[in-house]
Amino acid sequence: MKVLPFLSLLPRLPRLTGPRLSTALLGATVLELVVLTGHLATYPFGLTQERLTPERRAPGPAPGPPTLPGSSAAERPVVLLHGFIDNRSVFVLLRRALARHGRRHLASLNYSPLTRDLRTAAELLGRHVEEICARTGQREVDIVGHSLGGLIARYYVQRLGGDHRVRTLVTLGTPHGGTAVAPGAGLHPIVRQMRGGSPLIEELRLPAPGCRTRFVSFWSELDQVMVPVGTACVDHPDLDAVNVRVTGIGHLALPVHPAVAAAVREALDSQEVREGAAPSTGTSSVA
Repeated sequence: MKVLPFLSLLPRLPRLTGPRLSTALLGATVLELVVLTGHLATYPFGLTQERLTPERRAPGPAPGPPTLPGSSAAERPVVLLHGFIDNRSVFVLLRRALARHGRRHLASLNYSPLTRDLRTAAELLGRHVEEICARTGQREVDIVGHSLGGLIARYYVQRLGGDHRVRTLVTLGTPHGGTAVAPGAGLHPIVRQMRGGSPLIEELRLPAPGCRTRFVSFWSELDQVMVPVGTACVDHPDLDAVNVRVTGIGHLALPVHPAVAAAVREALDSQEVREGAAPSTGTSSVA
């Protein structure tokens, strides 16, 4: 079992059964409604694409080649990728937490809800990552994806060669194995791609030898969008992955909960040697 070092510092809740589970589910549902209300208020502010401004450089000689991998976490850009029918406003609190703890380069990508193929969104993400690397002088980025955003990022990493650009991919409530809850699946093709057994989900089960990206997947036992809940775990023999169980919150709260934000930050800052490391899958918990 692979355990991230920061998780031992976070409070843990015991497994909930019977009436206690019902109480926890009620509490999580109330929290989901509160989060939804707050997100609806901020949603209009995230409709436009984020404006990327050139990096300010001190006067002097022309900049040299991009910084080599292994630079400090503060220098490595973080790309935030939202879920279905959402926008970058979902990451307001997480972005603030990362910036407060020294992350200098934070970027969000809005993809159109009219996108009909997840692969198209993954190609757009790839172009966005290249632009960010050129702008910041870095060769690698980290990505945090919520729900569908995590699946888009995984496809980019695993099937489009993005593992050479992405050091760590953190997913929050992402249907890695496909979910049975897919409202509107008959109307929107990208929703059908998120269902279990879809051609895209099966494509992600194909071998991925030598994948260099480190995966950290947060899943919640009270996530009503992930059915079964274990579908939000990364389960692939070729991928270096840690699955982190979150207790007491639902799907919408994952990007805004302070304990999850702290765990995401520590996961991104974790310095682990990837070169020559054997893929491993582990589990941990965070409350």
